[in-house]
Amino acid sequence: MPNEDTIALARLVLAGGPLMPRRRLLEAHGTPSAALAAGPAAWREAGLATPQADALRNRDDSALVGVRAWLQVPRHHLIGWHDADYPAPLRRGPSPPLALFIEGDPGLLWRPAVAIVGSRSPTPGGRDNAQRFARALASTGIVVASGMARGIDAAAHEATLATNGGATIAVVGTGTDVAYPPHHASLRDRIAERGALVSEHAPGTPALRSHFPARNRILAGLTLGTLVVEAAERSGALITARQAADAGREVFAVPGSIHNPMARGCHRLIRDGAALVECAEDVIGALAPLAADLANALRERLGETEWGPPADGLGVPGKLAPDYQTLWDALAHDPTGMDQLVSRTGLTAAELSSMLLVMELDGLVTAEHGRYQRKTGFFTSTASTTQAEGQ
Repeated sequence: MPNEDTIALARLVLAGGPLMPRRRLLEAHGTPSAALAAGPAAWREAGLATPQADALRNRDDSALVGVRAWLQVPRHHLIGWHDADYPAPLRRGPSPPLALFIEGDPGLLWRPAVAIVGSRSPTPGGRDNAQRFARALASTGIVVASGMARGIDAAAHEATLATNGGATIAVVGTGTDVAYPPHHASLRDRIAERGALVSEHAPGTPALRSHFPARNRILAGLTLGTLVVEAAERSGALITARQAADAGREVFAVPGSIHNPMARGCHRLIRDGAALVECAEDVIGALAPLAADLANALRERLGETEWGPPADGLGVPGKLAPDYQTLWDALAHDPTGMDQLVSRTGLTAAELSSMLLVMELDGLVTAEHGRYQRKTGFFTSTASTTQAEGQ
């Protein structure tokens, strides 16, 4: 059952209009409920336009019926600008949304992700390249994000879903419950089950032409980098790439034949400074600094401090917070699945997912196909750790 703050946040979303005044209102009052209770004078001070204030003043909850029903379904979430779970990369991105409707696993929005975008009418070679990059990135634990459109987007999502342990995010310009294009209904359902569907629009919102360029800024903001596989000179993929660059993210482009019209957008990006890439390793190597920033943001979200230094250079992590020590003790050199870690630690899968990401980015843990183990060179027992710290 959604709580009072969640419903108040939904009302702020449904008020529509410019984003900045509503974000300013939330920042000034801390919670959605407090922002609504502050009243018309505070709304005007935050810069809300008259239609927005009128929408907030209207106590008719009929517009909220669909949102309430959607929120009562498991794995449906509404995360607002005021929330600690609002993804840190997006917060620093271009024109971040007031809130996100998420169907699936919201923890994926905090994992290192790469957007794969391109033509809706790719060549067979372009489709193959999208699938090849998606599989390679997904197999290393990187989340593959795209927009669930025809062509390159769908190829990237499908290849990720077919990769053991692969996770994918679809940022859509409709409500998350709307399959667009309609023949992607099965793809939409599988992404919701295995990954996450993300939208700034309320459930039931249909496909409108104006929503899709705005959708691209969220895709660019959520990811560490954007990979353009094939794109014409005038393409929505180039909009996403430009927004990624504006947000300080990496932009990658796959070169193609000079005779292929679908390669001209990529060649233009490369001339403008995008990194020319031929394999997933080229992408991964360039993302390391941004992934480290994400790890630091995740620590702040979890209220954790930096890891202590290794003891005597033996590769043993310094003193850990209690839950991290429990997780460290539960890990071994053999790959361990999430279900086993939940059983061994008593922690939830959501808690473990965030903790494992921090440990992975700090080089303590490796992940492959959804299974985790201590990185080679680290001791496997608390006794060894204690002994090393005492030397």
